[in-house]
Order: sequence, then structure tokens, then C-alpha cells
Amino acid sequence: MMSDQGSDHPKEECGLFGVYGVPDAAAHIQRGLFSLQHRGQEGAGIVTSDRKQIRSTKGLGLVNEVFANKTMSDLPGDIGIGHVRYSTTGSSKIQNVQPLVVECVDGIWAIGHNGNLVNARALRKMYQEAGAIFQTSTDSEVLVHILADPMYRARPQRVARALCELEGAFSFLIMTKDYIMAARDTNGFRPLSIGKMGDGYVFASETCALGQVGAEYVRDLEPGELVTISEAGLTSTVFREPRKPLAQCVFELVYFARPDSDVFGENVHDIRLKYGRRLAEEYPVEADIVVPVPDSGNSAALGFSQGSGIPLDYGFIRNHYIGRTFIMPEADQRADGVDLKLAVLPAVVKDKRVVVVDDSIVRGTTSKCRIKSLRRAGAAEVHVRISCPPSAYPCNYGIDFPTREELIAGTHDLETIKKFLDADSLGYLSLEGLLSPLKAPDDYCTACFTGKYPVDRSEAGDKKALENDTMELGFERHE
Repeated sequence: MMSDQGSDHPKEECGLFGVYGVPDAAAHIQRGLFSLQHRGQEGAGIVTSDRKQIRSTKGLGLVNEVFANKTMSDLPGDIGIGHVRYSTTGSSKIQNVQPLVVECVDGIWAIGHNGNLVNARALRKMYQEAGAIFQTSTDSEVLVHILADPMYRARPQRVARALCELEGAFSFLIMTKDYIMAARDTNGFRPLSIGKMGDGYVFASETCALGQVGAEYVRDLEPGELVTISEAGLTSTVFREPRKPLAQCVFELVYFARPDSDVFGENVHDIRLKYGRRLAEEYPVEADIVVPVPDSGNSAALGFSQGSGIPLDYGFIRNHYIGRTFIMPEADQRADGVDLKLAVLPAVVKDKRVVVVDDSIVRGTTSKCRIKSLRRAGAAEVHVRISCPPSAYPCNYGIDFPTREELIAGTHDLETIKKFLDADSLGYLSLEGLLSPLKAPDDYCTACFTGKYPVDRSEAGDKKALENDTMELGFERHE
């Protein structure tokens, strides 16, 4: 039976932004996090250093809500990291909001993480059995315990050795009072870029955030690379050789990233235009207008219009003050947000054969609701086109659709989905069409479409797994 709740978009987990050697670091980080808000709206945090003391602030909610009553001058310093969060591992509670700040025997460390560690539960259990005390239910905290482990602390290349213990998807920003380190996993699942700002440096999950603060893009971190920026300048080491082929998340290009970002060496808007044009070739249709599902469907819809010759029009108007329903953590919140997010323009769709272009369908319920609203507004026909293949398998690398049962394409064929949606026709972009415009098509993870996982996921659980481990011990935290 198909679920009657939930969103039709996958959910990303986090955005990272950091600066080194940039005066008023906190103010720049705040602006950078605004540009990355689409990557997570559950919580946000900023940590800064003036080379003498580390200060931090964090909270639940949007960037403007978390920092509304805070003055960035209260976070002095020219070093800092920031984080916006959607919880793929660990529940939506204040102690899980990052950057995590901890005190070890050699000082204070702050850590921000984008991704999902598939061996976090095993590492957590190992350290707990050795007497370690965990303060959060996030997978990110295991890195703190590895760094504090005397076995690593006494060795050269301590952080590099610690990173080698981690499996899965990660981009990390690691900060002390004197320096920042940045790292990407050896598969390259999640993006992380380096920018230059005056005499200082900037790190960002997406290049759109670099432009927001006036930084100039330099390059992406390489998979398996650890970059350190300190008084000595920028140094780079390879903590582990990149795996070949890589497994960069193709959903960054399909949906997650902002259109004005360059991700994995590709311009996001340009790739989505090509997806739309290819979709028009693969699933042609006679129709009167092409209507995008804003905002993530805009570029693909324009491409479909260009490829098909069918004019583009705006049949949906988005309420930008609602937020993105895909990022709301609980199913009932997502379901409640659906009707508030988009409104139909009857004057545009009435008596028209409409092609609706969206980036993805996860559960199917939101698309069904929107098709119903188009028909209620007088649309003569509704044809659905999706700019990626059917999402049929769960992801353990940072996308929160953990079970096949939650995925409409995981348990139903194309014809059944079409009937459920009440669409006149339905077409998904082929896997070949998805990879064809990419410069290095073999270097992308397509596990959510094919079920072929680049990293063993046998140890991984869903986003509540670590929280459930804590609950089994008879403890629940309320803050």
C-alpha cells in the first residue's frame, strides 16, 4: 500500500562554510550559510576563534531565526566554521546541531560534517565499551573520539590517520583556535570547494556561497585529500588514495545544489537544462504548455521546453516563506506543508494540456496532490516528466530515504505509479540520459536508481539508528 504522507523530493543533510584569515569571520560565515540554507533548515551554528579563545553559538531553525537576536561581534576572530543541518543521522535536537565543540587534553576542537558514515554505529559501540561518553546521537561525533584516542593523539598525521577509520560519505571542516582543516572522503560523495578572499581562505559546500561573500573560487578538494590552513599557509596531504571510479552523488546535480553552483566540475543549471532537453527526446508529448515545479524543476522545465518547442509558463507559484517541504524532518510536517508551498494559477492551466516537469518523485503523494490541484483548476491533461530515473533504492550516503518501502518506485512499476498519480502520462529520464552530459559519467554514484552500492552499507542504519541505540539504554534527552 502506498504511503499517504511525505514529500516527493529526497532530503539532503548539511551545508558547510568556513573561513581562515578573514576579519569579522562570523559575519561572513552567516552570509555564507544563508546561501546554503537549501541544504538544511533544522539548525545552524557558528564557531569562531580570535587565536586565543573559541566561541560558538547554535540553535534550531533557519539561519535568520537562529542568529536573529545575536550580534556577530560577540563572535570575534578571523577563523571560523559554520553549519546548516538536516538530520540524516541523529534526531532533531539542539545537542545534535553542529559544529560540535569539544575539549580534549590538547585543547578545543570544532567539527562540522556533511555526509553519512556507514560504520559510525560500530565505532561508537567500540568506544562506548572502552568507557567513552557520547553527548550526541550524530555519526559525526565518532571522529571526535578517534581524535582524542591516545593511540592517534601520539602519532604523526593524527587527523589523517583518524579519517582513514571512517567509511561512507563525508566532507569535514575541523577547527582549533589556530587552524582549519578540510577533508573529503575517498569516494568524493559530497562536494567541498576552496576559495580565496583577500589574504584569507574560504571553504564552502557549494560555490554559490563563495560568491555571496565575495570570495574567488580556487578549486575543489580532491577525494581523499586533507587540507590544512594555518600561519604556515595552505598545505595538502592525501590521507588515503581516491577510489576509482569515484562515487560523486549525482543527486547534487539533479536536485540538491543551487543552479548557480558549480559542483564536481559541472555547472548545475547547464546540466539540468540538458536533462530537460534529453527528457523531451525520450518522452515526447503533444501539449500546450510546460510547467515547472519550482524551484528545483525550473531549469529542467526550460530545457524540456527548448527541446520540445512547447512554450514554458508558470502554472505553479511558490510561497517562499514556507520553506522547502522536503527538508522538514517528520512526515506529518511535510504533509501539512504541501498545500501551503505551491499555488496553482488557473488562468495559466485552464483547458490546457500541461506537461509538469519535476526533478524527482520519492513517495508520490506530493505529486498526486499537485496533479489533483491542476485538474481542479481546469487542466485538460496532465503529463508528468521527471528529470532523473526512478528512485527505487535507499541511500546511506547522506540522502534521507532509508527504506525501499518509502520509495514509490521501489515497490511499483511505471504504470502503477502513473495510475496512482492520476497522470495522463509519466516519463522518467533514463540512466543513460542522466549520465550522458557529464564529463566523467563513471565517477558518479547511482545506487538510488540501480541498487549498486559503491561502499558496503551492511553496518548502516536509518537516521534514527544511533538515537534508538541510546533509547535502548533507557535514556531520552529533552532540551
